[in-house]
Amino acid sequence: MRRRALLSLLAGASVAGLAGCLGDGSTPEGSAETAETTAGTTSESASSGSGDLPLVVDTVEAQGSSAGEARIPADGTPTVLDLFATWCAPCVAQMESLRTLHEEFCDDVAFVSVTNERLGGGLTMDDIRAWWAEHDGNWTVGHDPDSNLMRAVRANGLPYLVVFDADGSIAWTHRGLASEENLRAAVEDVA
Repeated sequence: MRRRALLSLLAGASVAGLAGCLGDGSTPEGSAETAETTAGTTSESASSGSGDLPLVVDTVEAQGSSAGEARIPADGTPTVLDLFATWCAPCVAQMESLRTLHEEFCDDVAFVSVTNERLGGGLTMDDIRAWWAEHDGNWTVGHDPDSNLMRAVRANGLPYLVVFDADGSIAWTHRGLASEENLRAAVEDVA
């Protein structure tokens, strides 16, 4: 009987962990209405909850990124923001389309990926750098352990993508794994 209880507990923890990665799908109060897209994710065409932006986050010395700070959104430049975590499997899958679009649009659009993971408990900055290199990130990577950026864009799961226009307004958001086609269309609209 103990074995069955343990298996139930582990199954419940796995489901809870996945839900934490994807969020609950709810729309934060006061945000723009969302439209349902594939795989149960949501996207928004605009957001009224960006009053805390722009924000400055610390950047990481890593492949394609240098230590310092980055303003999000970038001043006067369309910006693609990718919120990710090293433990998030859909975040790994999202890297492929981000790499492709970065190669296509890097002259006209700023790309920034930011993790809110807290260091310690087995996670180091070297772990983040290694994850970044392993998944061929080649643009600015930031660290926001207080989740100020997630709150500012009302992210309710990971991965979470935000496309800003050159004026710094949110043009598009997406929770969960976005298709390359949908992300490309959002980037083309602001580039």
